[in-house]
Order: sequence, then structure tokens, then C-alpha cells
Amino acid sequence: MQNNSSLAVSLQKIAIVIMGIALLVLPILYTSLTTDPFTLPKQIVIAVAVAVAVIVYGISMVADRKMFFRGTPFDIAILLFTIIAFASAVFAVNRIDSLTAFFPFLFAVVLYFSITNLVKKENDIVFLVSALVIGALVSTLLSVFQFFNIYLLPFADTHAQGFTTYGSFLDQAIYLAIVLPLAAYLAFPLFQNNGILTNKKTLLMRKDGSSGQMSRAIVFAFAAFILLIGLLITLFELFTTQKPLILPFATGFQTAFASISQDTTLLKSFLLGSGFGTYLTDFTRFKSASYNLDQTLWSVTFVRSTSFFLELIATTGFLGALSFLFLVYRVIRQRVFFLPLVIALLAAFLLPFSPVIVTLFFVILAIFASLLALHHPNKFPTFEFHFVAFNQGLVNATPEGATSRQHSSRFLPSVVFIVLLALVGVVGYFTFEYLQSDMVFEQSLVAARQNKAQTTYDLQRQAISIFPYRDLYYTVFSQTNLALANSLAASQPKNKKPDATVQNTILQLIQQSITSGRAAVSVAPETASDWNNLSSIYRSLIGFGQNADAYAIATSQQAIALDPKNPQQYINLGGIYYQLGQWDNAITQFTYAWNAKSDYANAYYNLGHAYEAKGDLNNALQAYQVVQQLVSGNKANSDKISAEIKALQNKINSQTQGNSNNAGSNQQANTNNGSQQLNVSTPPATLPSISPKAEIPGPSVSPVPSNPLPTSTVKPTSTVTPKP
Repeated sequence: MQNNSSLAVSLQKIAIVIMGIALLVLPILYTSLTTDPFTLPKQIVIAVAVAVAVIVYGISMVADRKMFFRGTPFDIAILLFTIIAFASAVFAVNRIDSLTAFFPFLFAVVLYFSITNLVKKENDIVFLVSALVIGALVSTLLSVFQFFNIYLLPFADTHAQGFTTYGSFLDQAIYLAIVLPLAAYLAFPLFQNNGILTNKKTLLMRKDGSSGQMSRAIVFAFAAFILLIGLLITLFELFTTQKPLILPFATGFQTAFASISQDTTLLKSFLLGSGFGTYLTDFTRFKSASYNLDQTLWSVTFVRSTSFFLELIATTGFLGALSFLFLVYRVIRQRVFFLPLVIALLAAFLLPFSPVIVTLFFVILAIFASLLALHHPNKFPTFEFHFVAFNQGLVNATPEGATSRQHSSRFLPSVVFIVLLALVGVVGYFTFEYLQSDMVFEQSLVAARQNKAQTTYDLQRQAISIFPYRDLYYTVFSQTNLALANSLAASQPKNKKPDATVQNTILQLIQQSITSGRAAVSVAPETASDWNNLSSIYRSLIGFGQNADAYAIATSQQAIALDPKNPQQYINLGGIYYQLGQWDNAITQFTYAWNAKSDYANAYYNLGHAYEAKGDLNNALQAYQVVQQLVSGNKANSDKISAEIKALQNKINSQTQGNSNNAGSNQQANTNNGSQQLNVSTPPATLPSISPKAEIPGPSVSPVPSNPLPTSTVKPTSTVTPKP
């Protein structure tokens, strides 16, 4: 019996060590082997630590012949929060995206329960806190040296003053602000009189007067000082050279409540939101027209809201927000001032949280809960669960130690262990597949930068075959296929029909491009960029594929429906009409674009070209003159539009009859440097027209939404005053 208990204790110590290592490397880990060098590696480390902890927990129960669970004041609130987040992901339209975002959140939740159930002594807590502090300290030292242009990491892409292992200085500031008080607590044991939690209800360490403890206090005092210096430098950079792009509070508030009150599936959206981790779709669908007035942010697409709480409202609905508030209430009800948790809660209502910060939040909550349980064992006991007769309720829970080992059975612990092992296996399998596919896909991007077309193609196919649930893979692969088809077509001799093998290869690449584009919108049907990608594919095939023009228009309209306040969406659709020679339709869409943003020079520029192509030279001149006002501060664009205005005025002065050649001359005027702001919306490349046209598959859905902007055809005048 004693051997089994010793085994359980040893395994639990191993699990705590592994969790400590994970917490230590959490803020430090960085690798260029994945598409996201900052967040994904950290999530994988936490996933591995959680898997080990869960397996150790199961083995400990079997070895000790008892199923145990330590109760904390936050268990019910966290379970409710997790269940609602999972339900929102399951019922999300972008279900795969939401589930992909949910599982790192689940790892953080399981880490919370792992810490609260495996931590048995004060030294265990000190070890975990020390790991957090040391990890933050190392990342801080790296950042401080980076600030003074001293680069300690051997990777060339890290040799920049603005580099941080967190991926953003805002995340670094939040992380350091939460961890700093932990180091301070460990640095001042002399202020504590009654153990970890004193009568004054603060934290940390027993006053025992030992030289070892005083030495440790000195070390952590030094660590706290370095963390403070790092936090101050980080805040300085945030307010100077590394200003973060944070969604304005008004927009965050507006999109949050629009998401739960204006969606077509009103009840589901109100209760569960759009789906955990899918704020991007809420932002594009529900941002107000006034957002375009912000000259800095109007073209920025946000994947996180202004604050974690506002994001929860949008993505998990009323129930998700309410469950989080219930968790906050449970924390406040303890009436214990734990500064790291107070800072984390305040940040949740004021700032956006990345997955790393969410993980840190649950770790801090677990440390606080463990402290409460250690010092109030009667209030927060550890329960043992036993299998009993059916007529007695099947499973019975008693306080730890109330049942003798002679009456214990391995049946219930074994069943629970098998269930836990199965869950770890399933989740671990998909996590490994995701990681493997991501690393392969990153290799394909490296090959693409090296112009290795065949390698890029093969690696992207491999990434999709490993994990066929990510829309990013499909959108990039669709463009790879289209680029290869265009390259192959362009390489053929002029005035010579390609042989059957080449034609078949081009057609196969095009079919794969369309199939991949359709797969992307199938995986993430509410992501406007995926519909834009599919529309650009069809647009490139106008003249080559049957109904490509209709498909391009339909998919562009769907993108508009999902991002209705973005003027570029209307320029994209107007560009398709312009390409088809449907001048009036093009004019209408370009008018919508400047209605959405009245100081958007490119909207007037495209509008002017549409008028010129139609033969309405006076209105074209008025549009160009507005462009001239708007780009007066940009010499390249100003010179460009001035030259076009001069050419147009000469055309007007020399005009004596119909302008049959306007369209042709305008096509020449469209040619411009792609790096300039002013450009007419045209496809990046088009395949040569063929007859008969090739059969191509259409989009999986082709809705024609009502246009959310006014349908007036108000014509711009030269007296329009651009906004500053």
C-alpha cells in the first residue's frame, strides 16, 4: 500500500516540475519553424505540460486506489465558462476556426485544475511562482539588451530593437505587470507573520528567519527590480516607438453589442455569440461607418477587440460574458487582496488578451486558489470518490482520508484514467497534426520566398493532407496553383497553341485553384478575405472559364456582405465591372466606395477612370480634381494625377465628337507602379482568352446581398474638401 502512495507522490512531483518548466519557457519560447513564431510554440509547450499532468493525475489515482479532486471557490464558475465557450465554438458558423481557438483556451483551463489538484505543499507553489518569475526575468533581460541594441539571441530576424519574445510589447507589458508582484511577494518574507495568507489577507512566505529564506528573498528582490526596469522600458516603448494598435473602445463596444443583437440568428448570437475566438468576423461585419474616419486605423483589420471582456461579449454572447462576471464575483467574494490577480482582472476589462495572457490568467488564478485551499483545508477540502452499489448512488464522495484503503477499489480510478487517456489521445492527435502541418506549411512559405515553385506546391499539398481544416492553407494553395497556371501559360510561344499536355496541366492547376478557394470559404464561410480570394481567382479567369464573370461578381458581393463598411470591397467589385466594360455598374460601386470613406483617394481615382472610359469626361475631370486635393501631400501620387488631369483636359479641349477611343486610351492610363497608392482595380494576372471557354466549377454559394450603402449616384465635385 505504501509503495503505491509513494509512487503517486513521486509522479505528482514530476508533473509539477514539468508544469514549472512550461511556465518558465512560456514567455521565452520563439521559433521560426512555425507560421506564428511567437504564440503557437508557447501553446504547444502548455499542451504538452497539460497532457503530462493529466496522465500523471490518472496514474496517481490508480496507484493510490482513489479518485480525488480538490475543490476551490472558482471550480463551478470556470466549468460554466468553459462549457459556454465550447458551446459557442460548436454552434459557430466558422466552426473550425472557433474550435481551433478554443483548444488552447481549454489547455489553460486544464492547467488550472492540474495545478490546484497536484499542488500539495507550500513549496510546490513557491516552485511554480519561481518558474514564472525566472521566465519573465529572462525575457525581460533579453528585452532590455534589445533596447540598447545588444542582441543575445543568435537568430538574425531577432536583431531589431523592436523584437520581443512575446510577439508584442503590449503582451509583454501585461505579462510583466502580473508577474512582478509575485517576485515582490517572494522578496519580502519579513512582512509576513502568519504564513502564506496572513490576517491582513495578503501574500506570500512564512517568516522563519532562516538564512536560506533570506538569501532567496534577496534573489527575488533583485529579480523584482529587473522586472520593474523591464516593465518601465516596455511602457516607454509602448508610448513612443512601439505604439500598439488597439481598437478604439467605442468600436469594441459597438461591435460587441451589434454581434449579439443584429445577427440573423438572433437567439443563438445573443446567448452564445459568433463563436469563441472569431472576433475577426464580428469586426468586419459590424464595425460602424464612422470607423473609416480614423486615418490611422481604418484599413487595419482587428482579430481582437478592445478588451478581453468586450471580445467575450461578441464571441461567447450574453452567457459567456455572464459566466466570466460570475468568475470575477467569486474572486471578489474571497475578500483577499492578491495583487497579481487584481491586475489580471483589471486588464481583462481594459485591454485585449492574447492566448498567452489568457494562459497566465488561469495560472495566477490557480496559484491563488491553491493558496486558499492550503490554508483553509476545511473550507476547500479534497474529496475522494468511490464506486458503490447502484442503490447507494453508484458513486460516493467523502473527504480525503475518511475511507480506509482496505475499502478502496481501483475500479473507478481506472475507468476515469482510461477516459482521461482517451481524451488526451484524441486532443493530442489533432494538436500534433496541427503542429506538423503548420511546420510543413512554413517550409512551403520559405520555399516560395526562394522561388522554388515545385517545392512550394508539394509542401502546401502535404500540409493540407495532414490537417485539412485550416482556411489559410487553402487560400494560399489556391493562389499558388493560379500563379503556376499563369506562369505556364505565359511561357508558351506567342501565336502558337499549347500542346494537349500543357493545356491539360493549366486546366488542372486552375481546377485545383478553384477547388482550394471554395474549400477555404467552406471551412470559414464568414471570413470576408476568403471570399475576396475566391473572387480574385474567378476574376483572373474571365475570358478563360465559363461564367467566370458571374462567379467573380457573386463572390465579391458575398465579401461585401461580410465586410460592408470597407471601401476597398466596393472598389474590388467595381473593378470587375470595369474589366467587363460595364461602366455604369462600375461607377455605382466606386460611388459606394467614396460614400463609405469620403476622403479615400483611390475611390475617386477609380471613379474618374470609369467616367473617362464611359466617355463622361467632365465628371471624370471632377473626380480627378478631388484626387488631386486628397494626395497633395504625396509627391509621387500628386505628379501622377496632375499628368492625368493635363492629358484629360487636352482631350476635352480637342474633343469635337463622340469619344469612341476613350476606353482604349484609358486602358493605357491604367498602367502604373503597383507600389503607388493610386491604382485602378485590376486583377494581378489573367489567363489568355480561349474559345470555347473551359468549364470551371462555380462557388458553393452565390448569394446576392442587398447593398448596405445608399444607392444614390451622387457625383463628386471639385469642391469636396478632404478630411485631415
